[in-house]
Amino acid sequence: MAPALAHRTAASASDRRNLRLMIVDDSMVARAVLSRMVELGGGIEISAVAGTAEDAVEALARVSVDVILLDLEMPGAGGLSKLPEIIAAARGARVLVVSSLAEDGAAATVTALAQGAADTLLKPGTGRIQGRFADILIEKIRALGHVEAEAPASARTARVAPLQAMGVDPLSLLAIGASTGGIHALGRFFGQLPPVLGVPILVTQHLPVPFMDVFARQLSAAARRPARIAVEGATLVPDEIVIAPGDAHLTIEGTSPSSLRVHLVRGRAASGCLPSVDPMLSSVAGSGLTGAVAVILSGMGRDGVEGSAAMVRAGGSVLVQDEATSAVWGMPRAVADAGLASAILPPEKLARRVASRIGHFHADK
Repeated sequence: MAPALAHRTAASASDRRNLRLMIVDDSMVARAVLSRMVELGGGIEISAVAGTAEDAVEALARVSVDVILLDLEMPGAGGLSKLPEIIAAARGARVLVVSSLAEDGAAATVTALAQGAADTLLKPGTGRIQGRFADILIEKIRALGHVEAEAPASARTARVAPLQAMGVDPLSLLAIGASTGGIHALGRFFGQLPPVLGVPILVTQHLPVPFMDVFARQLSAAARRPARIAVEGATLVPDEIVIAPGDAHLTIEGTSPSSLRVHLVRGRAASGCLPSVDPMLSSVAGSGLTGAVAVILSGMGRDGVEGSAAMVRAGGSVLVQDEATSAVWGMPRAVADAGLASAILPPEKLARRVASRIGHFHADK
């Protein structure tokens, strides 16, 4: 039978604020179960369904959606290989990978995130797609689509607080925090960063433990420098990326560049995240380093606000990703709204701002 492809009628005027969803899955049963589950959640309409990635690209030329649920294992080219084409055709819609391949440790998961998928969710067996899975699915769809549903971008941008002055001290340490959509943003950021900064680099990306090894390998390749998972007591090395493990917060101890070492802290942070950006930035602020810079990339929630405040109080600078390029403008927006950001820019321009502190690039306005 030909791959399924269906379009629903346009929403009525009263439903215009509903999130518009596309489901791409080769299983007719999975499409039906996911559709029913989402519709019961309320506030979300199914605008299109497709049985192959090729059909999804074709449908996106005719229908606009806010969020796309994408299976990775399908006939034809498959969801993973077609992901860049789907993102290009989606005109800003966020892609949520819902696939059995999105399980702990799967390289396909991190690859999809690096290519631009906003988030992933493990799809259980068809008979078990219910209960807690439904709640998580609807929560993720709403988080990825809420920007379009809330208000015009101009109205949201107008509420952002004034910018902080950018520090002028030479760069001494770079600390980066990210969550949903952050892996893709990290790739864009490091793609424009000089291969030699001469300072240690810390990264806290919200990911569970089994993803970390794959993430470290892919980040090392994208960043063109070594990347390793943090271990207790390790010395920080210039131009090496140290990544927070999935089960501990990455912090540093020491009072001079040569004495800085990793200290792992376990237990939930105030933000509820593990690992959390806040302890990392707070420890950088407490180290006494001058010229430290923090970068907050795409992510859900408010993780990073407390740490950013500590950085600013200590004389450091905080740069955040802009709304237009963020999968979820939660973490960056929270820092910007708190008046802690020195710049709100796409990842590439944030990299140039960082590079300007070592004199390699002219910073873009």
